[in-house]
Amino acid sequence: MSDSSLTFGPPPAEFRLTPGKRVLFLTRDPELVRRQLRGELDLRMEDVDPADLLDDINTDTMTPAWVCFRHRPADLARDAYAGWVADGERVFGTDDLINGGFEVIVAGLRKGVGSSRETAAQAEKWAGIRLSIAASFAPIHERNLINQGVLTGGYDMVRRLQAGEGIPLDEFLAGQDPITTEIIRAGGLFAFGKGVRENTITVPPHETGERPMTIGEKIIASHLVGDVPQHVKPGDAVVARVDGGYSHEFTSAQVHVFLEEEFGNDYGVKDPSKFAVFEDHLIYADGVKKMMPFIDQIQTLRDLQVEFQKHTGVRDYSAKDGVSPGICHQVAREHIIEPGDFIQATDSHTCMGGASNALAYGVGATEYAALLHSGFTLVEVPESIRFELEGSLRPGVAAKDVILHILLHYAKPQKTLNRIMEFGGPGLANLSLDERATLANMATECTARAGVVEGDEALLDWIAARRPGVDRESLRAGLVGPDEGAHYDGGVHRIDLGAIEPMVATPGDPDEGVPSDPTNGALISGLGEVEIDIAYGGSCTAGKEDDLDMYAAVMREAHEAGLRVADGVHFYIQFGSADVEAYARAQGHLEIFAATGVEVIKPGCGACIGCGPGVSETPEQVTVSAINRNFQGRSGPGKLYLASPLTVAASAVTGRITAWKPGLFAKEQVGV
Repeated sequence: MSDSSLTFGPPPAEFRLTPGKRVLFLTRDPELVRRQLRGELDLRMEDVDPADLLDDINTDTMTPAWVCFRHRPADLARDAYAGWVADGERVFGTDDLINGGFEVIVAGLRKGVGSSRETAAQAEKWAGIRLSIAASFAPIHERNLINQGVLTGGYDMVRRLQAGEGIPLDEFLAGQDPITTEIIRAGGLFAFGKGVRENTITVPPHETGERPMTIGEKIIASHLVGDVPQHVKPGDAVVARVDGGYSHEFTSAQVHVFLEEEFGNDYGVKDPSKFAVFEDHLIYADGVKKMMPFIDQIQTLRDLQVEFQKHTGVRDYSAKDGVSPGICHQVAREHIIEPGDFIQATDSHTCMGGASNALAYGVGATEYAALLHSGFTLVEVPESIRFELEGSLRPGVAAKDVILHILLHYAKPQKTLNRIMEFGGPGLANLSLDERATLANMATECTARAGVVEGDEALLDWIAARRPGVDRESLRAGLVGPDEGAHYDGGVHRIDLGAIEPMVATPGDPDEGVPSDPTNGALISGLGEVEIDIAYGGSCTAGKEDDLDMYAAVMREAHEAGLRVADGVHFYIQFGSADVEAYARAQGHLEIFAATGVEVIKPGCGACIGCGPGVSETPEQVTVSAINRNFQGRSGPGKLYLASPLTVAASAVTGRITAWKPGLFAKEQVGV
């Protein structure tokens, strides 16, 4: 971390505001924020209603994609919060956070939702922030802050600091597990790791005895390092072996640089055989007009990933002849992850691997670099919440509607926050493996730690079909189910799949779901008639084989009714992997797409990350998309609605947001 004068040494025994330093309140009113940045206003906590602080500040806002092209933290900090736009203008200008002299930053609920990008925490750290305050944090973001040596706390601390009081370090440690406590005391993850290597820091062992465990708890317990009890409970701080993981061109450069700075140019990795690099996020960036100013930075990221892969020998999923083998999360399902695995990677949708009965979640570049070098990581065992699925989905309803329902009714009131979402029950057998993957994938939108799905013979069939010669009995031995009597701190919630209606999330946040009217499958109650300009089907969430089947079923019915993509609408379908593309070709889907005016794109993240066809170009444009999140600016400046592959395809034909049901076009029920 040599590009900054900021240190990663231990924090002081007592935290005080440095004379002349300030507190920045991120309010719902952007003009109040601008006035603070300009030095015209200094707010005090006693004068601020917490309800007026901004909730759900996402990491795309804190460091949008173009900022992440800078792999050195001091450089990306210059444009911290560049994604916050109000009245057509950035709220934070270049160097505003650095030049404002702020040491404490204050936000509302769920600060740091969205991507696991550690750049969000780095931007604050290198802009001079020593303490991040919020009503609650997204778990990955809070971990990234702690790993960077930034303290976290609550509103009462701000009142005391502004009154001139000092806050003992022990108060920042209250409620933390023993390992996190030592990381905070050390001043960050790398400083902690150095202390462990030099035997100046000792991690106390946990002492949990035999108890019934959830799936996530059992996977962690089976990966514990050392002579420790093989049972865990929520809150235990443990050291666990990691089976595999991956990074992509947005993150590999930082991982490489951090490892060189920490361990020298000849650093090694513990076991490269089940780790990988992917070229998927920026594969189409060269063709996106708004990315043109950053092409040199993007190429640097690509070059550093190649250097990293050659240095470490991890699996190489780089593009060949300009074509990506696929999105990391989908390809990892197809070729890497096995039941019972513990997987970590530098992307928030790593949790998609939970569909394979594995525990998988995203981490920042610092944490990934540390575990890649050592082969193990530090875990505070999360709480769990279980969703018992019953019945079957009705025609016209998909797993995307189920997870949007869960987002609205469970995630929005924070029932899933920092918990492992466990999916099981008799209804699970009625969901395909790809549909289960949709549920696991969007656990991160629920601000959960991970999503994990019970395994069965269908899972073994799915893996065996994609990995010739795989030892099926070895796979079966890895299957993990919950123990009878396992405790779920978040409760057990029964979801009647047959009662789920098609859902659409309105622009701004995935948890703003609106259900369809059950009396009219084409009507989305409360939306009114929403005309669209773009329909997009793709991303890790919706570029799987089953998703392609859904797009094709709708477009085939439209074709038989003499219909095609509506005039003035662009309908893009992007494959999640090369294997998915081959499947779609074999099924004859490409012919029906060509006949109905669908624009098909080679594998990659594309519009989901704002880097490919399907990105809106003006604020007036409206998109209905099957991707996983719809934060402002995520996929262009326009209005972005989230929906299932079925709804996206139907909307492309009608030209307005329309829920699909069999026979919709044949019966001329295409109105909204």
